[in-house]
Amino acid sequence: MKSDMFYGASPQIFENARKLRAAMTPAELLLWEHLRAKRFKGLRFKAQHPIGYFVADFYCHVARLVIELDGSVHDSVDQQEYDLNRTYVLKEFGLTVIRFRNEEVLLRVDAVLTEITEFLPQI
Repeated sequence: MKSDMFYGASPQIFENARKLRAAMTPAELLLWEHLRAKRFKGLRFKAQHPIGYFVADFYCHVARLVIELDGSVHDSVDQQEYDLNRTYVLKEFGLTVIRFRNEEVLLRVDAVLTEITEFLPQI
């Protein structure tokens, strides 16, 4: 599978990512403060990162790890089906996808970071 950081993302996906970075949720902002600038395990994470047809909430290329944060919009059946398809496509790129509820990040960010660590390669 293609191993560049963007997996053929179009200019429109890059534009969507830029807009999403400018409008991050409180949970995304909190997690980003821990992940940005190699603050977490010395790894470079990208926020609102274009991957194929999608924008991942957070992506670490070295670890091939996508982190998604889900708010209440993800409770609908249609959105859950979309999320399953999206996860399948990302896994086809050879990526690992982990999901957290916004509430998890806001209420127990340290536990979320510990769980993320379990998905990181021994670098």
